[in-house]
Amino acid sequence: MGEFQQQLLALLGSIVCLVFVVKCIRFLRYFFPRLWTTLPRSFFQSMGDWAVITGSGDGIGRAYAFELAKRGLNIVLISRTLEKLQKVASEIEQTTGKKVKTIQADFTKKNIYDDIEESLQGLEIGVLVNNVGTLPDRLPCRFLNMPDKDQDLLNCNILSLTKMTRIILKQMVPRQKGIVLNLSSAVGTFPCPLFAIYSASKAFVYTFSRALQMEYKAKGMIIQAVTPFAVSTPMTMWMKPSLFTKTAEEFARESLEYVTFGAETFGCLAHEILARFMQCIPLWVFESDRVQERLKDRISGSMMKCLKST
Repeated sequence: MGEFQQQLLALLGSIVCLVFVVKCIRFLRYFFPRLWTTLPRSFFQSMGDWAVITGSGDGIGRAYAFELAKRGLNIVLISRTLEKLQKVASEIEQTTGKKVKTIQADFTKKNIYDDIEESLQGLEIGVLVNNVGTLPDRLPCRFLNMPDKDQDLLNCNILSLTKMTRIILKQMVPRQKGIVLNLSSAVGTFPCPLFAIYSASKAFVYTFSRALQMEYKAKGMIIQAVTPFAVSTPMTMWMKPSLFTKTAEEFARESLEYVTFGAETFGCLAHEILARFMQCIPLWVFESDRVQERLKDRISGSMMKCLKST
């Protein structure tokens, strides 16, 4: 019996070591993405002629639009504010020479998708970036203290994702190629107090994306959940860029190098490193009122400082 236990423990130890080594190797690819897999310049163009980006009037959506245009795709911009759409479209056309189509749509509404689908008829869409999203309140606060914008948030963060994916995916699958990038959030990978409903909505994006990748990977699809930490955008009140706070342009450019890395990515090396650290913190730490209040003060103070400086 003693010998059997020793063999069993040795086997379990070997399995643990093997899993650890595999995780380390998989993590190293973020340091050297071009050595792990080199994407040819024509990779995104090979998926189709057009890329569709929701919430592309500014922030991460705008950055993805520019980056995909630079990589050879024509762009469909979908957002609420017509003036922003027209400005971004003009800048992309002048900078890259690619075609740009704009669709004005408010994703907090439910009755917009027939018009969007009709506007996309005849376009060979190779990339969909489900970027649009909203916060009930930009500053962290407890659920009952948030403004009651629940329906708008659910429509924008969840309904838009499922509807746009359905519209685009059904034309990708027959061609057996296409990329769907769903912008979730790092706070969607764990329960995040003070951002409860936003965290939950982004958890839907995360699990929905992973499940769809399981369903459609064999059909040639790449469906990836992108889960960034802080990115300097209007939603984050233009937080000052730093080692772990990326500009939208930096984030979009780097995350596109990781599209073949699996069903989920934190989008950039800095955020991958930060995620490994955050995963070491037990969830019970966040149950402390003291910790929550400190986080609230720290995040609010940082955002208000950024707002005053803009």
